Amino acid sequence: MAFRVQQATNYKQLRKGANEATKTLNRGITEFIVMAVDTEPLEILLHLPLLVEDKNMPYVFVLSKQALGRACGGLRPVIACSIMTDQGSQLKSQITQLKDAIEKLLI
Repeated sequence: MAFRVQQATNYKQLRKGANEATKTLNRGITEFIVMAVDTEPLEILLHLPLLVEDKNMPYVFVLSKQALGRACGGLRPVIACSIMTDQGSQLKSQITQLKDAIEKLLI
């Protein structure tokens, strides 16, 4: 998962933070959302799973906001990120494959 997030960062297909993830989700340009379980306070993240479920988008939780922050290419912790769509991207097939794997976990 971390490798895919790093690749999305390199191709400018990633938005960091709960607010940015919410924006991409509302605009319909996200493929899936990644959220950190160790978010404090948890209330700042609780709107995302409800919104994601409402939009029928896949999402996944990771254990550490520090690890998610490193995967996003930074030193600061990240509580949520959004992997976005880009039709001409070289990552399209990899993102679709990962999205399908996440959807299988949700079933």
